[in-house]
Amino acid sequence: MSGSAQHWDAALAEGRFLLQRAPDGTALFPPREHAPGSGAALEWIEASGRGTVYSATWIQRRPPEAPYNVVLIDLAEGARMMSRVEGVTPETLHIGMAVQARITDGPLLVFDPVAEGAA
Repeated sequence: MSGSAQHWDAALAEGRFLLQRAPDGTALFPPREHAPGSGAALEWIEASGRGTVYSATWIQRRPPEAPYNVVLIDLAEGARMMSRVEGVTPETLHIGMAVQARITDGPLLVFDPVAEGAA
C-alpha cells in the first residue's frame, strides 16, 4: 500500500474524511502520490461529506442474504467516489439523491440519505 493510501486509511481510523486537492483546485479521489498529468504535489483537505448519487445498482445475493447497493457519489468538492448508501431500498434509492458521508467501524466510508429540505 502506498503512502497516500496509508494516509487515507489512517484518517478514516481517526474519524476523518479527507480528499486531496491539486494545485489547480481540483479535488481528487482515490488517493494518489502526485497530480495526474502534471505530477505536482497534492494537499490533503477535509471533505464536507456532502454528495449526490450519480449512479446506483443493486447486487442480488442468494437468499436469505439481502441485496446491497453500489453507488457512485459526486462529492460537493467535485470528486467522484464509489461507496454504498445505507438505510435505503431499491424503491427509495435514486439518482440525484442528496447524501451525507459517515465513517463506520472497520473503518469504512458509507453514505446516508439526507432528508428532503435538509441543508
